[in-house]
Amino acid sequence: MPERGEVWQVDFGVTQKVRPALVIGIPYGDSDRALIGVIPHTTATRGSQFEVFLPVRFLSEGAFLVQGIQALPPRYFLRRLGVLSPEELGQVEQVLLHWLGLQRQR
Repeated sequence: MPERGEVWQVDFGVTQKVRPALVIGIPYGDSDRALIGVIPHTTATRGSQFEVFLPVRFLSEGAFLVQGIQALPPRYFLRRLGVLSPEELGQVEQVLLHWLGLQRQR
């Protein structure tokens, strides 16, 4: 089961294709819907304040696009690519909180 902080190859369907995504959600319980929150990674960057560039060895050059957050069932997760460090995960969390209006950007 994918866990928070892991990066997985995810099948987003025909329009968005298969791409890496960061698991950002926490585990779901028995009474919850079986959905896992992810932030997709893109190589088509625009320099947006909501793109988080992290040079990690298991990903192509690009960024995590926090505006693309979505929830998917576990069956769309193909394989684990790696894990972000707590510091790297924290960078994504800060931008996500800023985009959601829950915390000011530093």
